[in-house]
Amino acid sequence: MECPFCHQDNDKVVDSRASGPAIRRRRECLGCGRRYTTYERAESEPRLRVIKKDGTREGYDRAKIRRGLALALHRRPVPTERLDQILQEIQDELTATDDVEIPSRAIGDLVMQKLRKEDQVAYVRFASVYRDFKDVSEFVQEVQPMLSQRAAAGAAPEKGKERNASDNRPTGG
Repeated sequence: MECPFCHQDNDKVVDSRASGPAIRRRRECLGCGRRYTTYERAESEPRLRVIKKDGTREGYDRAKIRRGLALALHRRPVPTERLDQILQEIQDELTATDDVEIPSRAIGDLVMQKLRKEDQVAYVRFASVYRDFKDVSEFVQEVQPMLSQRAAAGAAPEKGKERNASDNRPTGG
């Protein structure tokens, strides 16, 4: 530990005690004789590094993923509490692996997997940006499996939302 006064790296611990989630240590510099206090805290989450598409690395930023999720879920019937749960699920899955460095693609795929289960519109919104669709055919290609799955399940209109045959809008009953 470097002394804040003389900047020497030569000290001794005079006293240690618990201080909430940290350990408080009183230290004495063996160079200048002055005392100072340090606090040690356990890392609450591992230091994940993200490997970007271009090969650069940066620290994992939970706020970036939250912004992406929030944009995809904007004006969707998903409460903020659920958004936070999804965010925590993603982080838990990332930290469950032994890898400290995670490709950004793996994170994006995980976000898409969670959104696909939660809200299909949000999933398509996120996918259109994440996959960088160049034209409508790529968009249709992404949506087609969901439409096929829905048709196979025999998705009938919701109760009370019958369709008016003349204009194909909900009648609202």
